[in-house]
Amino acid sequence: MTCKFLSVCACVEQIAIMIGTISEWFWWDRLWLPGNLTWADLKDGEGFVYARASHLYATVPFAIVFLVVRYLFERLLATPLAALLGITEKPRYKVEHNPVLEHYFSTKSKHPRQADIDGLCKKCSWSSRKVERWFRRRRNQDRPGVLKKFREVSWRLVFYLAAFVGGIIALYDKPWFYNLREMWNGYPRQSMLDSQYWYYIVEMSFYLSLVLRITFDVKRKDFKEQIIHHWATLTLLAFSWCGNYIRVGTLVMLIHDSSDILLESAKIFNYAKWEKTCNGIFVVFAAVFIITRLIIFPFWIIHCTWVYPPDHYPPFFGYYFFNFMLVILLMLHTFWAFLILRMVKMFLFGSLTKDERSDNEEDDEEDGETSVTEDNDRHVKVTNGCGAGGGANHH
Repeated sequence: MTCKFLSVCACVEQIAIMIGTISEWFWWDRLWLPGNLTWADLKDGEGFVYARASHLYATVPFAIVFLVVRYLFERLLATPLAALLGITEKPRYKVEHNPVLEHYFSTKSKHPRQADIDGLCKKCSWSSRKVERWFRRRRNQDRPGVLKKFREVSWRLVFYLAAFVGGIIALYDKPWFYNLREMWNGYPRQSMLDSQYWYYIVEMSFYLSLVLRITFDVKRKDFKEQIIHHWATLTLLAFSWCGNYIRVGTLVMLIHDSSDILLESAKIFNYAKWEKTCNGIFVVFAAVFIITRLIIFPFWIIHCTWVYPPDHYPPFFGYYFFNFMLVILLMLHTFWAFLILRMVKMFLFGSLTKDERSDNEEDDEEDGETSVTEDNDRHVKVTNGCGAGGGANHH
């Protein structure tokens, strides 16, 4: 018994040593700070307060708070608002239970080929038309309704609007807001302000809550891109916090929130079927998105983080990693801008029939029946485009 206890203790000790070694390597000064500085130079004192990695632990309980507040908001505010705007959930056909078709649907494919349909017809003793209708209705059953979409959009709109206003309040009187060269004066010995602390914690907590909810939220065709975007955003914000790139981080968050407000507003009017209002807001959103994400972001922000820092210190790993993460975001912006411009093009030529990102419900017309599951996102005009760029909602 004693031997086993000693063996366990030795194993625990080895694990502790390994964790300590990894931590020591991870927080190596040369990875995070310019060559002439160490972490000892960034200790609080003499009127300076610096960001600490331990501060980020606060994002976990705040993310949980966001989830609770969101739940209450969607039930107590968003749902009554949807009813006020005439947005209701339409009834859907429920498919007849069929173990053979359900097994195929769950394990093989939701869109069977004609040869597979013929095989399923023989197993079920059903007609080909009946099997096809079953799969259409089964797919529609799993798709989110317009009320769920409206709740999510309303929640994001409220947050982005509040975050944008808060960002303006936190930055309007700062010199680096008007002169980007001021961003690097004294770096990294730049004291953290209370407004910066709360701006970061609130934004990071919100995006962490999105990560925790992403499997339950409406899934778009760019679901993988959204996951990459969420994690890239959290990584970028966490790294900028620990490396004291806070001034840049606040500007990045601000320019992202500006276009997100318009996008979520356009979606709300889309679900309410206020087509002209939605179209107008979407056009403004497309312009703001292009200006902020493809002009200001690369030619002001990335230029600021790439060109100016070497005037103050030699490039180091953190300098390259931070710019690499910004380029990842720029690539995602370019992807979503392509979808937006394609929808604008289809709108101008009158050929837009669906949301480029939405997994729209399918018409189900059989023997005079018309499906009651028609998706409210499916419009001929650019209202369908209002669902685009949703992944761009995240920094």
